[in-house]
Amino acid sequence: MDWGRVRFFLGEVARGFTRNAVMQITAIGTVAMTLLLLGAFLFIRTTIADLGNGMLQQIEISVYLTPDATPHTIAALRASFHADPRISTVEFIPKAEGLKELRARTRGVIDTSLLTENPLPDKFRIRVRSPQLVPAVAGELRRLSGVDNVVYGQGVVERLLRLDTVLQRIGVAMIALFVIVATIIISNTTRLAVYARRREISIMQLVGATNLYVRMPFICEGLIDGVLGAAVAIILLVVVHATLWPRLLDALPFVQFNTAVVDVPVLVLQLFLVGGVIGTGAAWISVGRHLQT
Repeated sequence: MDWGRVRFFLGEVARGFTRNAVMQITAIGTVAMTLLLLGAFLFIRTTIADLGNGMLQQIEISVYLTPDATPHTIAALRASFHADPRISTVEFIPKAEGLKELRARTRGVIDTSLLTENPLPDKFRIRVRSPQLVPAVAGELRRLSGVDNVVYGQGVVERLLRLDTVLQRIGVAMIALFVIVATIIISNTTRLAVYARRREISIMQLVGATNLYVRMPFICEGLIDGVLGAAVAIILLVVVHATLWPRLLDALPFVQFNTAVVDVPVLVLQLFLVGGVIGTGAAWISVGRHLQT
């Protein structure tokens, strides 16, 4: 290894980074704010998605049987439900037990002692393995022989599923927007640095320096901008989580947010990777444009 070249290379990186200190600080600050918004969005989206999935996991499909359903029909339906790989649990609720549950739920609200006979049908209580399967499974169960009606809270399920889809689309769009904004900022910073050192670059090319050798100091500067911006964003996220998040939880006591679902080390690694990729990618593009002209 030619240590002279290594020292020269590191010196170029240090001089380039300190020569445009104001622009470098601007780039780092912009990347930090971009990644701060990105990290906050990923944290909140993961928490809300877990809350929605938790609500969806609690959804049950109630399969009400016809009044003339025989024990043979009930056994056949039970076997059919257990054979369906999409169904995780099956519970048969006789109408007598269903009436007991109704009386327990409506105690103090509705007087069920006036009932002369049990108006409830036998039913199966079913849960599926994935919330997205609920509408399809319920539609198929409704067509089975011996089934009178199927209820699963259609409106709630459809709204939660739409919310999950919308959150995913918004997430992709926001991440793309954040990356584009940060890339433009670092690209412009690198372009100004290249313009200020255009004479040095021309001399290096005249003495036989390769394009990669010319690019590397600027790419390292972009990498430093991205990594430092990510570090600042992570520190700000820690401060915001320690100060503002408890206040949000106190303001919304009826919403059970589970922050444990957020894998903090993975989130930190993602922010560092995004910052590094943005910095190196933007610098590579900016220097490449100059070398082509």
